[in-house]
Amino acid sequence: MNDKRNERLNQITEQTIVIGIDIAKHKHYAIAVDDRGRELSKAFPIDQNRKGFEKFTFQIQELLDKHGKDHVLIGFEPTGHYWMNLAAYLIGADIPFVAVNPMHVNRSKEFDDNSQTKNDQKDARIIAKLIVGGYFSYPKVPGGIEAELRNGSAFRWKLREEQTRIKNQITGWMDQYFPEFTSGIKGLGQLSCAVLKQTPLPEDLLGRSVEDLAKLYKEEGAKLASKPKIRELQELAQRSIGLTEGSQMARIEIGTLIDQYRLVERRLTALDQELEKLAKQLPEFEFLLSVPGIGVNTVTDLLAETGSLKQYNSPRQIINLAGLSLRENSSGKHKGQKKLSKRGRRRLRSLLYKAIMPLLRNNDVFHELYTYYITRTNNPLKKKEAMVVLCGKLVKIFFGLSVHESYFNEDKMRQDLHCLEKAS
Repeated sequence: MNDKRNERLNQITEQTIVIGIDIAKHKHYAIAVDDRGRELSKAFPIDQNRKGFEKFTFQIQELLDKHGKDHVLIGFEPTGHYWMNLAAYLIGADIPFVAVNPMHVNRSKEFDDNSQTKNDQKDARIIAKLIVGGYFSYPKVPGGIEAELRNGSAFRWKLREEQTRIKNQITGWMDQYFPEFTSGIKGLGQLSCAVLKQTPLPEDLLGRSVEDLAKLYKEEGAKLASKPKIRELQELAQRSIGLTEGSQMARIEIGTLIDQYRLVERRLTALDQELEKLAKQLPEFEFLLSVPGIGVNTVTDLLAETGSLKQYNSPRQIINLAGLSLRENSSGKHKGQKKLSKRGRRRLRSLLYKAIMPLLRNNDVFHELYTYYITRTNNPLKKKEAMVVLCGKLVKIFFGLSVHESYFNEDKMRQDLHCLEKAS
């Protein structure tokens, strides 16, 4: 028995009007149905502005009075960002709303008229009837510090993607004009940026003294412009196979890309500082940070994606939110292979997975647990499978630390590991 679905179904009684809304940029469309899915209105538009929202509130009351109901439940697909303005208005007006999974809507379209046709009125009707069937969830709309963290974390992801894009462009130019460069300097640190800004091409390094170049790079911001490294670059430049045609424009673009890279880097540093200040205001921050191997950025991004962990009933909800739950296709005697559902927040899933490697390096008990999973006699896991299992373990630890407001206890986790070893 699905108790959770029964709880949702109990929210819809004979006194309830369900309104399904198909969200769009400028004009939404809504349809009202009763507790049995019978349509109580034709599709009507809702303008995406204050006047449209206020008119919608008036239409809700009209429907309640006309059909003798006393409760309304509104639902829509939380796709994109156009739904957020309506959600904020509904919260302010104390009107309850729920969310319907977009995948459920897409897969239910042919049930209505046995047609693949898509339009706003049809989608609104399907959304309303899915709500009547109990196929909805209660969205968590962040507010206050959590809203700031969510927006800041999303912006940081964009900046990181921009940083990677610029870095790839710089690499592309160097592969053409100075392919030996990365043999002398790795990455894009202060010295790399200074060299590429002032002397990006092999010909720029030749015929100049090491002392002059060192002074030039220090003025550009490279505090550790070592002379041996500069000599090495000059030797590489001497035998470079880089292109020589079109070098003037290449020099200009590489310099521009370095400026862009530095700007993004400064913005990331400033944003990290602001996000850390915000995250420290949440009560569980210090407890989550007590896990050896977990850094400030990991905790900040986690809280940005999930909000306060205290609002969840169990760690399983967070695991499902990250798409780390297992799915299986089995029928009859056929036993399908279990795989990750990946139905959840990609950023949260990526965050947890990337957090495991530092944990294995800096947290002894996590490394012991990882070793146990991949070497146990009964059903040993592959390395990647073990890391996924540890993602779930990390979520459970984070949840426990938040709820009980306690610091990480390595000995207690090691006792759990000993219990696992005895059971196997």
